[in-house]
Amino acid sequence: MAQGQPTRPSGVSKRGFASMDPERQREIARKGGASVPSEKRSFSQDRSLAAQAGRKGGEASHGSRRPGDLNEAEGQAE
Repeated sequence: MAQGQPTRPSGVSKRGFASMDPERQREIARKGGASVPSEKRSFSQDRSLAAQAGRKGGEASHGSRRPGDLNEAEGQAE
């Protein structure tokens, strides 16, 4: 295999964003981050707001299945 060539499984080619050189990827990503005005980036301005949103998302995705909590199904099986 030629030096400097990344090894990939045969039949798999990089497409889209992955096929671009890293500098071009950074340029596009930078534009995405800069497209939102600083006053609209509420999570970067208010840490407690970000924590509150993360907590809400965790509750929605995990429900009552947290370590240490009793599983509701086990409690009803008795």
